[in-house]
Amino acid sequence: MTDPITTLVVLGGSGDLSSRLLLPALGQLLTVEPRRRIQLVGAGVEDLTEDDWRGRVRTAFESGKAAGDAVDDLLARTRYRRTDVTGDDDLRELLASCDQPAALYFALPPAITARACQALQRIGVDSRTVLALEKPFGTDERTAHQLNLLLARIVDERQVHRVDHFLGRTDVLNLLGWRFANSIFEPLWDARSIESVEIVFDEQLGLENRARYYDHAGALVDMIQSHLLQVLALFAMEPPATLGERDLRDAKGAVLRATRVWADDPVAGSRRARYTAGRIGRRDYPDYVHEPGVDPANDTETLAEVVLEVATWRWSGVPFRVRSGKALGERRREIRVVFRPPAHVPHGLEGPAPGNVLHINLGPQRVELDLNLNGPGDPDTLNREVMVADFDPGRLPAYGEVLRGVLDGDPALSIRGDTAEECWRIVQPVLDAWRAGRVPMEEYAAGSAGPPSR
Repeated sequence: MTDPITTLVVLGGSGDLSSRLLLPALGQLLTVEPRRRIQLVGAGVEDLTEDDWRGRVRTAFESGKAAGDAVDDLLARTRYRRTDVTGDDDLRELLASCDQPAALYFALPPAITARACQALQRIGVDSRTVLALEKPFGTDERTAHQLNLLLARIVDERQVHRVDHFLGRTDVLNLLGWRFANSIFEPLWDARSIESVEIVFDEQLGLENRARYYDHAGALVDMIQSHLLQVLALFAMEPPATLGERDLRDAKGAVLRATRVWADDPVAGSRRARYTAGRIGRRDYPDYVHEPGVDPANDTETLAEVVLEVATWRWSGVPFRVRSGKALGERRREIRVVFRPPAHVPHGLEGPAPGNVLHINLGPQRVELDLNLNGPGDPDTLNREVMVADFDPGRLPAYGEVLRGVLDGDPALSIRGDTAEECWRIVQPVLDAWRAGRVPMEEYAAGSAGPPSR
């Protein structure tokens, strides 16, 4: 772990990501940790006065109900500089005006982030500088590798935070306690007991004015290549010795290196689909291709599904079905673990005894376990009952947890460079098959359950 950071520079500070997610999370972090003192510097191409900038920060903090001495201290001292973040002279002046060490948070489009990093390499930075980069990290395995090489010429790998806010979600982090702190589950966490695993993140929301990014990414890159592969890695990894960044990220990396498309067949092992006009609640949705900003020629999917295998002794033969879709009738965010049926049910117990099913919800914080139990009316008849455990949400939102890691110089909740490349390797055969037209684009009405089952 490096020295704690006291200066946070948000490149692209005047943009949507900063005001909608980053700044509210920073305010909540300062509320939870009132002794922390941060110098916040916003930088962007928009011409803002100091009062304009301070007003934006205050509004963002109020949206997250941030309050306290640390919040007041930041608001009194925060400042904004109009900056071309890809220009050598502008970046040099910006960094010279900041206390060191500083964390540079790239709240920028990927292409601008790469150009800003090239400028940083040319001008040089303080050796303690921390870089925090938003997804997508590259556009394929080759570009991710090139970006990794560039970053390695600027700072040490442990000072690079490839941000995936899913790793800061309390419901995802609960996987660690669930598996490793309960002796009744860890012995069952392998192919001998588990038949299949589903990791699903279905949304009722549609495009929501994100065409500029989403229409070039699609559901596979936006959700599966990044977020859901990280969830899979936490679910399937071997028990790490500690939760320190090296042990935790080594364990995740080992899983992803062993992960590939089921039977190495991206055609049989994947589906893609796109929503058409429909209604969700009181809201009507148009065809995706008629959403503002969408180019039909991009052939972008709004639902992606891939079946993966983790080729290790623990998971050999277990299919991992990973899916994410937009504009669906039901909001479903869960890991669904199907256990194998009992080897023998005594004669005299009537009714089916399917395998138990564990539902680990990814919001709200809930775990459900489907059990086969006697009764209640007839003790010889098996019924399906559900045990439920609800959890309180964490004190910080996902971005707050991520920011804490960035400011504390702890990369445990960030993605290591080799892992970023592995995630692209896993999905690349699917992307290639889709771009070649080998997997048809299915359709589903907005508000439905998705395309028909095969």
